[in-house]
Amino acid sequence: MSKSESSSNSEKEVVSVSKHGQATIPKRFREKLGIDAPGKVLFRETEEGDVIVEQVRSASEMRGFAARNESSTDVPATQLLREKREQDRADRDEHFSSEE
Repeated sequence: MSKSESSSNSEKEVVSVSKHGQATIPKRFREKLGIDAPGKVLFRETEEGDVIVEQVRSASEMRGFAARNESSTDVPATQLLREKREQDRADRDEHFSSEE
């Protein structure tokens, strides 16, 4: 039992689990965690044995996150690799031509 469950002011709600292992996350917890349906959540166990439920961001949300990140790019990885290889080749050719 987590510390938040053992305190008298913690929020609790009992939910049913179907024979397929499915449970409905109560609306107030979904809202609190920012979980939209349909969506995904992550169950994570701490070293203490507590189980934590976390929101998993959708691909479209992550795309928005990457766009806000200074190191983000819209260039496909294959193009980046091709450009890097070309630059490495040019650097290598320059290095060997300067030794002559």
